[in-house]
Amino acid sequence: MRTRRAARAEHDATLMISRHHGAVGTPPRSSSPRSRPDTVAMLALLLFWGWVVAMVVRGTVRWDQIAVALFATVLAFGPPRAKQLLRGVLPLGLVGLTYDAMRFVEHWGVSESTVHLCDLRALELRWFGISSGGERITLHDWLQPRASAWLDLLAAVPYGAFLAVVFGYCVYLFVRDFEAQQRFAWAFFAVNLLGFATYHLYPAAPPWYFHRYGCTVDLHALASAGPNLTRVDALLGVSYFSGMYGRASDVFGAVPSLHVAYPTLMLAVGWPLHGTLGRGLLALFLLWMAFSAVYLDHHWVVDIIAGVAYALVVAYGARRLAPLFGRALARDEPAFQSETGRAPG
Repeated sequence: MRTRRAARAEHDATLMISRHHGAVGTPPRSSSPRSRPDTVAMLALLLFWGWVVAMVVRGTVRWDQIAVALFATVLAFGPPRAKQLLRGVLPLGLVGLTYDAMRFVEHWGVSESTVHLCDLRALELRWFGISSGGERITLHDWLQPRASAWLDLLAAVPYGAFLAVVFGYCVYLFVRDFEAQQRFAWAFFAVNLLGFATYHLYPAAPPWYFHRYGCTVDLHALASAGPNLTRVDALLGVSYFSGMYGRASDVFGAVPSLHVAYPTLMLAVGWPLHGTLGRGLLALFLLWMAFSAVYLDHHWVVDIIAGVAYALVVAYGARRLAPLFGRALARDEPAFQSETGRAPG
């Protein structure tokens, strides 16, 4: 009798413990990790849907703004791994919001007296000019008359795909090394903020602007894809590049070249994670982008050097702050493990 009573008492105690930890029975709906967004997810939803509502009120909402908000919603109400992915790509979404909001400050710091145009070209001639026909010209002056359809297409590839490449690399790092992914994502956000600020602290005209307007600063000039990418649109029968640059708010945003900063950041953050092949591919993408920036008449060589410098400084700062990322991940890891049974990344 005592043995039977002891066994029953042990069974009842085990049952109570199991129910307490959610192993038996169905947990309340409010505590399900799939149905309840965490704090970061709620913040993301507030930002993205708040922006959509603001644009609806202004009558300027776009499909891509709604798509980003819907994507964030799916991740926010998804399983723990989806919520972690939302946290991983959140800095990229913040870059999109910031870029979108630049239209409201497009004239800050930009005037006829502050725009750098022919002084920047003179610097380009002094440092990177070449001799042709007995005169000093820029690489852009030499390349534009020698443009061809196949070179236009070759240079258009990294310019048309850079956002997809950045997002894809971010997801790759998310799967492989979440701490490295967070360094890359937040460094991407930081380098964009520095670039956007520079556009207003040091407004600079791109080469295509000089070739179209000369040394005259026209504050009413519209952003352009440039002659080469315009030809690519015409050749393919699309308006991809004209539509992309038609939404740009910064005509005088040549310095730094963020197009070049992005692959530099990928190379700097990803260098310790890759072998010879991975490093070589990232370096090739960087060189491809740098060539395209010059050939497409979008950036001076000075702009490219500035973009590389910005990315290296930010990458160094992100690495110095890596212990903070590590401690933040350590705080999140126990909760993630309890919900999924494995560590993140």
